[in-house]
Amino acid sequence: MSGSNFKSTLPSRHVTEGPERAPHRSYLYAMGLSEEEIHQPLVGVATCWNEAAPCNIALSRQAQAAKMGVKEAKGTPREFTTITVTDGIAMGHEGMRASLASREAIADSVELTMRGHCYDALVGLAGCDKSLPGMMMVMVRLNVPSVFIYGGTILPGRFEGRDITVQDMFEAVGKHQAGDVSEAELKVMEAIACPSSGSCGGQFTANTMAGVSEAIGLALMNSSGMPAPYESRDRYGEASGRAVMNLLEKNIRARDVVTLKSLQNAARLVAATGGSTNAGLHLPAIAHEAGIEFFLEDVCDIFRDTPYFVDLKPGGSYVATDLYEAGGVPVVMKELRKAGLMHEDCMTASGYSMGEELDKIDREADGKVIYPIETPISTTGGVVGLKGNLAPEGAIVKIAGMSEDEVVFTGPARVFECEQDAFEAVQARAYEEGEVIVIRNEGPSGGPGMREMLSTTAALSGQGMGKKVALITDGRFSGATRGFCVGHVGPEAAHGGPIAFVEDGDMITLNAITGDLSFDVSDDEMAARKEKWPGPRETIYSSGAIWKYAQQVGATYKGAVTHPGAKAERHVYMDL
Repeated sequence: MSGSNFKSTLPSRHVTEGPERAPHRSYLYAMGLSEEEIHQPLVGVATCWNEAAPCNIALSRQAQAAKMGVKEAKGTPREFTTITVTDGIAMGHEGMRASLASREAIADSVELTMRGHCYDALVGLAGCDKSLPGMMMVMVRLNVPSVFIYGGTILPGRFEGRDITVQDMFEAVGKHQAGDVSEAELKVMEAIACPSSGSCGGQFTANTMAGVSEAIGLALMNSSGMPAPYESRDRYGEASGRAVMNLLEKNIRARDVVTLKSLQNAARLVAATGGSTNAGLHLPAIAHEAGIEFFLEDVCDIFRDTPYFVDLKPGGSYVATDLYEAGGVPVVMKELRKAGLMHEDCMTASGYSMGEELDKIDREADGKVIYPIETPISTTGGVVGLKGNLAPEGAIVKIAGMSEDEVVFTGPARVFECEQDAFEAVQARAYEEGEVIVIRNEGPSGGPGMREMLSTTAALSGQGMGKKVALITDGRFSGATRGFCVGHVGPEAAHGGPIAFVEDGDMITLNAITGDLSFDVSDDEMAARKEKWPGPRETIYSSGAIWKYAQQVGATYKGAVTHPGAKAERHVYMDL
């Protein structure tokens, strides 16, 4: 496979082959590469390593393992890094506006690095919420042979005999404020809640998208489950490095893997595990890179008729490490297959089909973390879509762990113009039981940045009010949010969506069984309110990266993307 013959069709020939590339090769010799290594395929190994958070701190070590695998298979790995914004640290303040925009920056920066240096394939390692979809998006955008590696979950902390995660810390803030947790207890909890490297420990966005990486076929089977601090994760790194060379030899590219069927498989997995509502944003964005129309409503249709049978936090009892010990994502997919809910003919990163990979899994549902699909926790997915005159382009809500009477709610609106106002009102108890809290101007464009509302929702839960009020927003929720919290309401307020015209006291109905999100305002009254509307609220972001994002970003239901996608492309990078 090695040598110039194979290189004659690969992008790296533009920098390593022929007499005219002597200057380029001199750079490669300067870094200690041998002549043989220069003429082998060049494989980009991209990580989001940084010192921002535990999610990313173990990625550099794992990248070395991936590079070893590439070398063993006669490839030449070239490591580079990109940014991440860590939601746990960005949460609850202006920093959260940078989070979703970072997904695009990650995809863009990896694309530019790959293009500039003509790398032939990509191994991408990611840990924090947005870095996972960002890395998968660029794999599909470039359409190179690609293998994704998740950095792994954090281990849970132990407090008073129970497992705790960062979700418990956000909720403890509300409990402290309500007088149920002392400052001394808070201090003890914060010191032990996150005891290792790795991403947030429940089925929040990082672990949700890690499961997606396996279900969509971009990651090796069972590679996402093992906790970050386990040195044995390195085996998956090495195997991923070898796997990408196998894909390169067979010319199996990212879009051979990411198809409409594999996106549907991924949505099934999110539903079965009660995963994060953010999958309703990221799956359409990944689809967009392949030129596939797979919007919020398509994701929600799958959620609606997929059983929820994996008992994970935040709706359930267990953490990601427990799922790994019960057999991980492959066992969940095996259960889905029993019910005919998996497309088995999809290609995966191993070069084998999904069906062939599942045939190798001998473990069964343990009945504790993973229920048998015949006896699920609920017959509908943990996440459902809503639509109505308040959300013509749809909205999304996570109902995992909620009972049937808790997923229907009617109440008067209490409107806030931004999250900070709502958080202060919640802290001051300036709201009533039975109300629907409306937080607007937090969409991708109007926020800008589509912030997550975990500080507000966790404070409500901590006050014991999580089930006594509902909350709707054109912003997002953390994967750790629980309670009747509806996000992604579209069109957003800044685009003149109906949420811009809600007034205090309007009666709002949320029904997760029928999928309705409406308010009792007549068309005539709506027209009158629109007439008076002063237009989008001005923000303080009038320059810089967040301004640029606000100008470019599209509709939430299409994934909040910033470029035309594969439908508009006139070339594929691999074929240049």
